[in-house]
Amino acid sequence: MDFKDEIKLFGDRVEKLKDQIQTEEATKNAFIMPFIKALGYDVFNPFEVMPEFVADIGIKKGEKVDYAIMKDGEPCILVECKHWGEGLDPHNSQLFRYFHTTPAKFGLLSNGIVYRFYSDLVEPNKMDEKPFFEFNVTDIKDNQVEELKKFHKSYFDVGSIQNTASELKYMNELKVLINAEFQNPSEGFVRHFAKQIYNGVLTSRLMEQFSGLTKKSIQQYINDLITERLKSALKKENEEQKTVEEEPANDQPDAKDARIETTEAELEGFMIVKTIMRQKVKSNRIVYRDAQSYFAILLDDNNRKTICRLYLNGSKKYIGIFDELKKETKNEITSLDDIFNFTEPLHKTITFYDGEKGTLLN
Repeated sequence: MDFKDEIKLFGDRVEKLKDQIQTEEATKNAFIMPFIKALGYDVFNPFEVMPEFVADIGIKKGEKVDYAIMKDGEPCILVECKHWGEGLDPHNSQLFRYFHTTPAKFGLLSNGIVYRFYSDLVEPNKMDEKPFFEFNVTDIKDNQVEELKKFHKSYFDVGSIQNTASELKYMNELKVLINAEFQNPSEGFVRHFAKQIYNGVLTSRLMEQFSGLTKKSIQQYINDLITERLKSALKKENEEQKTVEEEPANDQPDAKDARIETTEAELEGFMIVKTIMRQKVKSNRIVYRDAQSYFAILLDDNNRKTICRLYLNGSKKYIGIFDELKKETKNEITSLDDIFNFTEPLHKTITFYDGEKGTLLN
């Protein structure tokens, strides 16, 4: 098993077990130690992983860090742990105090779900206030796995990590700022674009108008990017679906089926719904069945588990959403991008079907 698969499986395990973990000590045993082990270290060898590592602070003696990952007899990563249900924001000061008393160049603060890596990028031997690398192990991205891999025992190199740590730190902070601007554009952000398309004086009323337009434009642009990516996968998906649903060779094809034509718009709508559902279920569980009057998207290829229906062949377009009683409500949409507006009710529909099974979706 390669490192990426191991981390992904570990994240799945954390998600399933977390509600059973009641204490900080249990969090260490169930989550933190297996995580350190996944990084290639022998958690039962004190020459590699030292539990309760003593980090004396001034006149205070006997101060201990939960774990120290060792290299050449010296700590290289200090690990401070909290219960998985605790937020990490109030606790980085504790790790901050320990950091400058040891030769370690990295600090790790974690509750077993969120992992924050710190270094001394701003001032030597003084831990930065903000982490340069952070991820949620239950939802870790492939690019984050690649960054985490640098901390694996087989690849660990202080210089190599520090060379990219600064870039990671600033990229993370920029992403936070960009997200904030996208969600609620600031006056400066709005003005920057408005001045390039409007030659007159930007009054308060105009700024308010451009603020709304800027936010809508950003959302539309993101939806367009997603749609383009879906289209790039559409041909392959369509071919695979046709293979699965290929009719048996008959001399006379079924007359009713011959009248059904699956359109590109329907397949694109299917890909959008599939993208939304991948946050809840595995993509291979989402399938479609086309009919003359509607395009049905199902869970587990089961007619009794209709996720939604798309009505795209008339002058007006609709998406049909189902409630817990399997009652359908049709909602008009002006474009396929509007399907993204129904993410929450679509997720709720999946939850209703999951309740019927009484098992986890994954």
